[in-house]
Parts: sequence; C-alpha cells; structure tokens
Amino acid sequence: MGSFDLVNSNGNLFNPEEFRKQAYQVVDFIANYYTQIESYPVLSQVKPGDIRNQLPNTAPSQSEPLQAILKDITNVIIPGMTHWQSPNFFAFFPNNVSTAALLGEMLCTGFNCPGFSWQVSPAITELEMVVMDWLANMINLPKSFLFSGGSGTGGGIIQNTTSDAIIMTLHAARDRAIKKIGTENMLKLVVYGSDQTHSTFEKVSKAMGINPNNIRLIPTVMEKGRPFSMCPLKLRKEIENDVAKGLVPLYLCGSVGTTSTNAVDPLEQLADVATEYGMWFHVDAAYAGSACICPEFQHFFNGIERADSVSMNPHKWLLTGLGCCCLWVKRSDLIVKAMRVEPEYLKNEWSSTTESNPVVNFKDWQLGASRKFNSIRLWIVLRSHGVENLQNHIRSDVQMVADFEMFVKSDPRFEIVVPRLFALVCFRLINPNNNNSEDANELLNRKLLDFVNSSGKIYVSHTIVGGIYMLRFCVGTMFTEECHVIAAWKLIQEGATQLLKN
Repeated sequence: MGSFDLVNSNGNLFNPEEFRKQAYQVVDFIANYYTQIESYPVLSQVKPGDIRNQLPNTAPSQSEPLQAILKDITNVIIPGMTHWQSPNFFAFFPNNVSTAALLGEMLCTGFNCPGFSWQVSPAITELEMVVMDWLANMINLPKSFLFSGGSGTGGGIIQNTTSDAIIMTLHAARDRAIKKIGTENMLKLVVYGSDQTHSTFEKVSKAMGINPNNIRLIPTVMEKGRPFSMCPLKLRKEIENDVAKGLVPLYLCGSVGTTSTNAVDPLEQLADVATEYGMWFHVDAAYAGSACICPEFQHFFNGIERADSVSMNPHKWLLTGLGCCCLWVKRSDLIVKAMRVEPEYLKNEWSSTTESNPVVNFKDWQLGASRKFNSIRLWIVLRSHGVENLQNHIRSDVQMVADFEMFVKSDPRFEIVVPRLFALVCFRLINPNNNNSEDANELLNRKLLDFVNSSGKIYVSHTIVGGIYMLRFCVGTMFTEECHVIAAWKLIQEGATQLLKN
C-alpha cells in the first residue's frame, strides 16, 4: 500500500499519526508554494487541453503515495493555475486569503459537520449568528439587520456566493408577491438593476422563473460625481411604463461597487422608488462592502437602513478565502416561509422557529440542506487579525492604487477613464495620431493588455463601459507591496512605448 494509505491496523479509515505526518507535508508544500509564488507566471501560459493530456483517463485502482501526488501537483497542476494570490495579480477583484483563513479552513474541513439545523450542531449555528453580528457592526449596519438587534427577524447567514444571496432574497420577494397576485400572474413580475449590476443578477432572475423580457437593466452613463451609477429618474420612468402595461414591480438590486468600475448607486434615492412601488430592495456590496469596516468609507452605505437585504463577500477583500458571502436580511421570516421544507426525518423539538422557540435552522435560509462550518473560518480571521489590522489592510491597498493613479496621470500618453474608487482605477492608453477613434484606441489597449499579461509578470483585466474599452488595475492580495505596483507601472509604460513606436 502507498504512504497515502490512512487505514490503521484495526481497519479504521483514519490513522491520527499518519494524518499528522502527511498534514505536515502538505502544510510545508503550501508554505513553499507561497514562498515561490512570484516565480510563477501570474496568468497561466498553458493551452486548452494541456492539463487533461498529462493526466490518466481513469482513477488508480490502488492507493498512490502522497509524494507522487504532490509531484504531479508541482509539475502538472501549478503550471495550469492562474495565481490569484500573487503580489502581481491586479485583475478583476481580489480573492484573497491569509494564514488565519487557511487554518480556519483546516478546522472547518477537519470537523466536517454539515450544520443544517441547530440540533445537529448548536455551535455551528450559534457561532455563525455571533460572527454575522460582529461583521454587521464592523460595517455599521443598522440594528434591524442583526440577530441581537431586537426585531426578532433580523439576522444573517454565510452563503457561498452573491448568486446564493440573490437567489434567497429574490425567492422571498417572489413568494410574498405571488401570495398577493396569484401564481397565474407570476409572469407579470419585473426585476430591476442597472447595466452595471453583476451579471449573476440576470442569470439568477431567469433561474427563478422571471420572464427574461421582464429583466430591466437601466442604462448608465459617465456622469460626473457618480459615473456609471443607476439613475433613480430613469428607474422610475421604467417602472411607470411597466405599471402602465399591467406589470408588477418586484425586486430592485442596487450596487455598492460594481464589477467593471466600482460604481456606487444612490441608495437613498433608489430606496424612495422601491418603497413607493413595494419592491424588495437588495444591496450588493460584494467587493466594496469590506471597505466599509473603515469609517471613512461608511458614507457609501447611506440609505442602507431602508434596504430589505444586503450582501458582501469577505472572501474578496477581508483575507477570508473562497466561499464566504455574508447576507443580512431584516425579515428572515420571509426567507424561511419561502424556503422551509420539513420532512419527517428532520423534525425535532427545535426544528420549527416560533416566538416561543426562536432557534435558527439555517437550512431554511438557503437553497441546499447541508452546509460547511464556514463561520469558524471567518471567526478565526476576525480574531487573529482584529478590526484595526483589517482596516490597515484595506487602507494600504487603497493607498497603493492612489499611487498608481498618480503614475497614470503623470504620463500624458494615458488617461484616467473612471477615477479611482476604493482600490480600483480604470485607465487607457491614448494614441495621439488616431483622431480619437474609439476603435483604434480599443485595438491599441487590447494589444497593451496582451503585452503585459503574456509576459507572465503581472495580470491585469479589462472592461467596456459606455462604449469605452479600458484597463482595470485593482490591488488586493495579501502579498502586494508598493514595489510591485511600481514594477507593474513600469511594465505598462514599456508596453506603451513599444506599441506607440510601431
């Protein structure tokens, strides 16, 4: 048998000493990976099919030693990875992690408890309630979103992604509306976002049975002061037209930090519209919500007290690792009414949440039944770092992007397309000889993007907003320092020089 065999002499499938030995090896492997991470091309350079062609078509019939598996990870898997934790990763939004998160994930997986109800593991449920209130207080959410807020219905749950958060809240909104208008009128329901709302909004709306023709994406423009944010007047006009046609406004998704440019929607004005038409108002703050642990960014949440729900992803910018989307709601009873299914085998004295039995069963707050012990990971991150160190992490990233923005402004060949917000800036290279042709500028910047990314030295992503092709530069990994930002700018300048010379 190979050294990866964990069966001891009594036939048990877990040998503590063998686990201890192999876990040390894996920890060393991960530590070495991070030590060497700058030596890898940030963006994987493999071609489609390269990884599959190096792996066998069937699983092994006998166990293989751990060393052989780790060798394949080194030679096959790592070259096929894009290294999101590299200090030279500046694409999309961050997906960062930390020592605390890695240790928390070990405990989460080690305990392997599917905490779908309070009874099956009280600690999983109650720790999640505590940590969700902690984070809510850190970003200054109103008490109405907290378990400890006194309303009896406020609270939060850790979902996997923003998609899950929108599924739950849209389901609750749809269920409430159907009870008023009847299932025969479901195809009259309309949902609203902007053309900058995350694409998952449109995908989830279709999955939830919303007529694709009733998904409204309000056009945005490069407006001074609020570039590419949702316009309440345009929203109201769209809703008025829908109501005149006999349609029923259902759900409004506002954003604090859109994916393309970090646009922030005017929450207070959107809340006015949502309230007037009786819509569920959800706020997606997947990336930028983390910045609101810093008091200087909390004004972006002005009006949040009038939302029905809000979500943010600590796995993006709070060093927590993937699979941590925090969703808070004011009326958890609406979620539970829409989602609760209670087969006989799950019934117990704590399975029904009532006024006399206020136990939370998170299976009724999500689509699936089983769930990971994700709260222990977030709990360990918050305790290990503390609020002040997490604030310093956010502020450091914001400052590095502010410095990068100044570099761009100092070079007349470039222009800032969308001013920096949080830790993202959108910019582009301008060819002075193309007579402001957008097609020519787009081609030029596509070539610049290819130059920097194919080098393997950095990874930057792009977007098109308002018909303008632009490059996005975002800082957020745990390893990025000012020297990496400076080196990235020098590489971008080098690419610009070569392209303009040609």
